[in-house]
Amino acid sequence: MNYVLVVEQLFNGFQLGIILFLMAAGLTLVFGIMDLINLAHGTLYMFGAFFAATLALWTGSFVWGMLLAIPVMMIVGVLMEFTLLKTLYVRNHLDQVLVTFGLIVFFNELFVIIYGPEGMAFPLPDYLAGFTNFPGGITVPDYRLVIIAVGLLVVLGLFLLVTKTRIGMLIRAGASNREMVGALGVNISLLFTLVFGLGAVLAGLAGMIVTPITQAQSGMGEEVLIIAFVVIVIGGIGSIRGAFIAAVIVGVIDTMGRSFIDVALLSVLHPEAAESAGPAISSMLIYILMAVILAIKPQGLFPPRGA
Repeated sequence: MNYVLVVEQLFNGFQLGIILFLMAAGLTLVFGIMDLINLAHGTLYMFGAFFAATLALWTGSFVWGMLLAIPVMMIVGVLMEFTLLKTLYVRNHLDQVLVTFGLIVFFNELFVIIYGPEGMAFPLPDYLAGFTNFPGGITVPDYRLVIIAVGLLVVLGLFLLVTKTRIGMLIRAGASNREMVGALGVNISLLFTLVFGLGAVLAGLAGMIVTPITQAQSGMGEEVLIIAFVVIVIGGIGSIRGAFIAAVIVGVIDTMGRSFIDVALLSVLHPEAAESAGPAISSMLIYILMAVILAIKPQGLFPPRGA
C-alpha cells in the first residue's frame, strides 16, 4: 500500500473530523445543557453555506464573505431559539423531534424556492487553490490545511471559553445540573440563548468552510447531522473534549474505510464483489464503533462530570 496515499488520506480524515467537530460541538452543548433534540442543527449548517456563498459573491471577497456570515449566523441562531425553540424546553423529546424535523422540511423547501434546486457555488481564490508539498512526496491542498488550522483555533477558543471563563463555568455546570444552576440565580433563559447562538455559529462555520469544496445545496445538512449525532454519542453528550476526540476518530475511520476497504477486500473477494461490498462496509464502520463504545461505556468516552 502506498504510504503517501495513506498519509494524504489521514489528512483528509482529520479535515473531515474538524468539520464534524464544528457540527458536533454546538449540538452536544445544546443537547447536554438544554436537553433539546434539535434535528434542525443540520439546517444551520446549510444556512452557513448559503450565507457565506451569497456574501462572498456580493462583496467579491472570499474572506469578507466568511467573516460577515459569522455574526449573521449568531443572529439567526438567537432568533430561532427565541422565537421557535424556547417553547420546546418543557416539552418531551418526541415533540422536539417533530417540530425541528418540520423546520428541516420548511427551510429546505424555502431555500429551493430562493436559490433553486441546483444550489449555489463559489470558487476558491487563487491564493487558496494551490498545494503544499511535504517531505516524502506528500501533497496536500492549501485549503484543507486552512480548514484544519481554523478548526484547531476554534478548538483552542472553545477550550479557553469553557475552562477559563465564567460563562464556561456555567456551561459546564448546566451540562451537569441545569436545575441547580437556575436555583443559584443564573439567568438560564439567557444562557440557553447564548449557547444556542454559539452552536449556530459553529454549525454555520462548518457549512461555510466546506462549501468551496462542494457547494451550498438545499438539504445538505441532513447527512452530516446523522454523523454529528454519532460523534456526540461516542464522545459523551455535553463534552467538548469528547466531541473533538470522537470527531477526529470518526473522520479518520470513515475516510480510511472509504479509501481502502475495497482494496483490502480484493485479496479475499472477486473484484466485483469487493467493489460492491467495500462502500457498504465502510459506511457501517462508524456505527459499529458507536455500538462498541456504548457497550463498553454507555455514557460515551468523556461524559460530563456528574453524569
